[in-house]
Amino acid sequence: MSATVAVILVLAAGTYAFRLAGPLLHGRVRLPERARELLSAGAVVLLVALLATGALTEGGGFAGWARPAGVLAGGVLAWRRAPFAVVVLGAAVTTAALRAAGVA
Repeated sequence: MSATVAVILVLAAGTYAFRLAGPLLHGRVRLPERARELLSAGAVVLLVALLATGALTEGGGFAGWARPAGVLAGGVLAWRRAPFAVVVLGAAVTTAALRAAGVA
């Protein structure tokens, strides 16, 4: 067995163990309210960081102004509770229109 296959099998087993732990431990582990608040805030911070890096960078540099504007337009539509398809299309159309207008 090659090292690559071994690593893939270990990662697959770990992923399955994480997925199995939720249903098995449901109701047995009680987290304090403060821990729940910190976990919730941590999840939001990670999602915002992922959004920022995906929206602002490309190839280790700044992605230009069209992409962040499209993400902002999609965020506003999502905040206004638009349907998912409208959010995606609004972001794509905004980005495409800015790029067609010459905004990098």
